[in-house]
Amino acid sequence: MPICTLIAGDSLESGNFSEAQDRLAEAGCIPQGFEWLSEGKAADISFEGAVSDARAALAGLEHRFDIIVQHDDNRRKMLLVSDMDSTMITVECIDELADYAGIKPEIAAITERAMAGELDFAEALKARVALLAGLDENVIAQCLQERVQPMPGAETLVRTMTGWGAHAVLVSGGFTSFTGPVADMLGFHEVYANLLEIKDGRLTGALAADIVDASAKRAVLHAAADARGLSLGSALAVGDGANDLPMIAAAVSGAGLGVGYHPRPQLAQAANFSVRHNDLTALLFAQGVKPKDWAC
Repeated sequence: MPICTLIAGDSLESGNFSEAQDRLAEAGCIPQGFEWLSEGKAADISFEGAVSDARAALAGLEHRFDIIVQHDDNRRKMLLVSDMDSTMITVECIDELADYAGIKPEIAAITERAMAGELDFAEALKARVALLAGLDENVIAQCLQERVQPMPGAETLVRTMTGWGAHAVLVSGGFTSFTGPVADMLGFHEVYANLLEIKDGRLTGALAADIVDASAKRAVLHAAADARGLSLGSALAVGDGANDLPMIAAAVSGAGLGVGYHPRPQLAQAANFSVRHNDLTALLFAQGVKPKDWAC
């Protein structure tokens, strides 16, 4: 049976559910039951009807709540594939490196356009990395210590999922200098990212291997699922920008969960769940997991 999950940024009240149930009923999706996942925060409404009709009926509530509509089978996912910058951590690492070099506004503007899908990601990445030529490699460790913080809910999400046996993959258009420490901090099993070329203790302004771009992220999702004999219906893919779109779309088309985390508009259109009002623990509510079962 399909389930609609409402997750409030602040609080859920009985009137919210009445409104949601009325909207479902008007769309021919007949409510059948209600269950709190966390009282006053998140709840499931089961219903009879088409998932697509329910999503359309509830779209008008998305300015107040994070809402996911899905079938109740295979709800807990066995594969997590996630972007890093502005998804699992709170910053864009290349922008922060640029700040140490005194050119953050210039690079951040390119980053934003690339994440919005206005620029080719690979070309934009090479252009930004070139601007970092000459930067002392010790700045990377300084940036990790001073700037890189986990997104709220990130470690809880990853460690809860890996606790039930899910495999967690961090795949980033950023750099291995950051993905390794972040993966260790949050509990990911494997990482994919770009390798900065460093010579004589300084960044050369080039990359030392093939670029991890949007197509590479999608390929990682497929490979990780295939390696474990999983269908994409058992996968949860999450990201925030245009370079995550093929990965998110692949998860959705494979009947998995494709999540936009505070997404750019282009990505939000491809996702079947967008988190705009909550932290990453919303992805646990989406899987029907109550806080008493969270890892930390």
